[in-house]
Amino acid sequence: MAPRSIPPVCRIMDYGKYKYEVAKRERDSKKKAHTDRLKEIKIRPRIDDHDYSVKLRKGIDFLKKGFKLRLTLMFRGREMAHQYIGYETLSRLIEDLKEYGTLESDYRRMGRRVTCLINPHPARTKDKKTGENDAQAENGQGS
Repeated sequence: MAPRSIPPVCRIMDYGKYKYEVAKRERDSKKKAHTDRLKEIKIRPRIDDHDYSVKLRKGIDFLKKGFKLRLTLMFRGREMAHQYIGYETLSRLIEDLKEYGTLESDYRRMGRRVTCLINPHPARTKDKKTGENDAQAENGQGS
């Protein structure tokens, strides 16, 4: 406890209990660390109207809670020959989400996938403290 004093002062303790308490403090500090707060919605070029509305509703929900949103468009097989259909679907979804967030990055193409990021509008999200709690609960890190 005081190694510079004469004679040095030390404390006798249970080392296993000490290690447990240190590990517990580290776990608690990791819980409070900043999480990524990113959600992803995956769509296909020929998505049905009802499925589209469900994905749109979920995207609005995520943006209202303060999450960033990654939209991923996935192509399969012959859909690669008609990519314009997929891009139309993706641009339609972005247009419908414009009220709740702004496009952060333009389309990025990686093989058979096209992605883009949407940031939530700060005014649209709940107050900062509530929004963070919702985001942590959504990520499974709430209490």
